[in-house]
Amino acid sequence: MSAPRPLHVVILGLTAVLAACHPKPPALSPTPAPAAPARPAAPPAPPAPAPPPARTAAAPPRALTEDDLFAAKSLDQLNAEHPLADAYFDYDQDTLRDDARAALDQDARWLRRWGQTRITIQGQCDERGTAEYNLALGERRAQVVRDYLIGLGVPEPRLTVVSLGKESPVCTQDNEPCWSKNRRGHMLITGK
Repeated sequence: MSAPRPLHVVILGLTAVLAACHPKPPALSPTPAPAAPARPAAPPAPPAPAPPPARTAAAPPRALTEDDLFAAKSLDQLNAEHPLADAYFDYDQDTLRDDARAALDQDARWLRRWGQTRITIQGQCDERGTAEYNLALGERRAQVVRDYLIGLGVPEPRLTVVSLGKESPVCTQDNEPCWSKNRRGHMLITGK
């Protein structure tokens, strides 16, 4: 029998035997940090807006036509422009003179061009004579002007007649040149 071995030798021997029997433990590596949770995928970006249409040079504003200009005018503006000439008469007469016919020919062309216009024909007289006489004479003068315009193709419903007699003179001096300005058939535009 052999002598007992010291205890530390036995432990060393056993440790060596055990170490040879077991595989080597894996080397310890540092523990990796836990992975961040996966983020959900971002929603797809909206499609880019369509590019604006190519800008072309702005068209110049449309030039106003004669009809546009006429439509934009008020009755007061039209009457202030005096597009219709007056028909003048001789003293105590209701017969159209040649210069009155020429003026009314132009007036009829204008009235046919602006087919929606309506006018009032004012028969006027100078200050001589009674109010009653001049009202009757003014009525006859306005009727003569209206009949002449109708003969030139202006429809009768567009023409209104009124006598002012001597009540609305355009000239108030007491002489023949002034009185001659008051003996007239005056056109006033009343509708368009």
